[in-house]
Amino acid sequence: MSNGWTLPDEVLRDAPAYTPRPYELADLELLVNGAYAPLTGFMGRADVASLGRRGRLADGTPWPAPVTLHVPTAVAEELDPGDPGRRTLVLTDTEGAPMALLEATDVWSVREGLSGVGGPIRRIGDGGHGPFQRLRRMPDEVRGLLPPGRVLGVIADRPLHRPQLAQIAHAARTLAAHLLVLIPISEPAADGLPPEVLVRSVFAARDRMPPATLVAVPLARRGDEIRDALLRARVAAAFGVTHLLSTGEMLSGGGLRVLVPRELAYDNRDGQWRWRDDIPPRNRRLALRAEEIEDLLDRGFPLPEWHTPPAVAKELARARPPRRHRGVVVFFTGLSGSGKSTIARGLADALRESGDRTVTLLDGDVVRRELSAGLGFSRTDRDLNVRRIGWVAAEVARHRGMALCCPIAPYAKARATARQMALAAGAGFLLVHVATPLEVCERRDRKGLYARARAGLLTGMTGVDDPYEEPTDADLVLDTSALTVEEAVQAVLAHLTDTGWVEPRLQPA
Repeated sequence: MSNGWTLPDEVLRDAPAYTPRPYELADLELLVNGAYAPLTGFMGRADVASLGRRGRLADGTPWPAPVTLHVPTAVAEELDPGDPGRRTLVLTDTEGAPMALLEATDVWSVREGLSGVGGPIRRIGDGGHGPFQRLRRMPDEVRGLLPPGRVLGVIADRPLHRPQLAQIAHAARTLAAHLLVLIPISEPAADGLPPEVLVRSVFAARDRMPPATLVAVPLARRGDEIRDALLRARVAAAFGVTHLLSTGEMLSGGGLRVLVPRELAYDNRDGQWRWRDDIPPRNRRLALRAEEIEDLLDRGFPLPEWHTPPAVAKELARARPPRRHRGVVVFFTGLSGSGKSTIARGLADALRESGDRTVTLLDGDVVRRELSAGLGFSRTDRDLNVRRIGWVAAEVARHRGMALCCPIAPYAKARATARQMALAAGAGFLLVHVATPLEVCERRDRKGLYARARAGLLTGMTGVDDPYEEPTDADLVLDTSALTVEEAVQAVLAHLTDTGWVEPRLQPA
């Protein structure tokens, strides 16, 4: 990943900077390394419009799907394609390090608050950092390593178990093709595994594959399966793939032939994987579903050897230990005075008494004082407060601790962001809605907030003049008008125990 370009200090100082969204960062790397050739930058309006009309770029080049960059309008307003001094946009990674320079040749409004920016890009520096850099090869470098003839491509976006390995081996043997395994590394794998764990698990299966070349590729999902499949096929072709083995939604593109494998089953008679319909029902075992694999790992049970090679099972067990040894965020939400903090403190005390968990309590008032000082109670500030709590909680859980959070968190989107942060950290997330009725919370009013709000002395009070969006995705609902504090604490403990996050002995007698 060389060929970097060093920017003058004044450009880095004066040009606006922007961190693209994860899939745009992946597109950026694919543009820079040549996997999206002939594209040399993000598309402008003419290419996007032409693509929509006739499936080709404005110059007539066939291309499968849009590759665009959308930025906040405030950023776009700092750019002027007609002014050489205002065309530069520095694109940074998630840590703020400059990655590439975009020369804006087109800027347009996408919708309110969001604008498109198109133009050529050039890499800054030596290509970035992160694990497994040695596997992030340029397409032309990979093509130079491949033997002549057919190349079977596999996009390994999840660990390879024996059924997939048998399909790969059969396809490679039938085609007499060299195997090229492309491992997506821009985001958690399809089953939530961190990218580095996915790479290790694929390498653990290498001795079960035909001779293969393994490459890490920045492929990200956009939520549009057809668009993702078309671009993935295009990237595979750029790396030299001639035949692509489908692992899900996959469409042809870039001159590739896409192979759709038949379903396999394990033959109990001789321990081989064969086409399912070739094995009598009484003699076959079907491949485990992803949910079944996750359940075995969550409960600490070994993956069966007939289904998963031991080396792969070892990597997965190391990355996904039983729930009782993994981090988890317990996120309490509810109106002021509902009992969130009281329940959370009681839960923390019970867990500390047992000694089975390292517990961090992120109380709403304490967080406001220590982490979010200066924030008000506008929707933006409330969301930022919840985001900060979610980030800290996810970091606690990443290191296998338990984080107990108890902000009001009135908005569904902010709560969903907190959940996503925890899941991205490889942790669990339990949303507890303390659904104590407003009238009960007002009667308690320990801080006098409701009284001040009703008197017009306080604005933005959740439940009075600011909405509370009741969760529809709560894992547990508690009403402290009908439960004592001890009963509520025991209900949370029982749920944590039943779902495997806490040792069974913590259950109430």
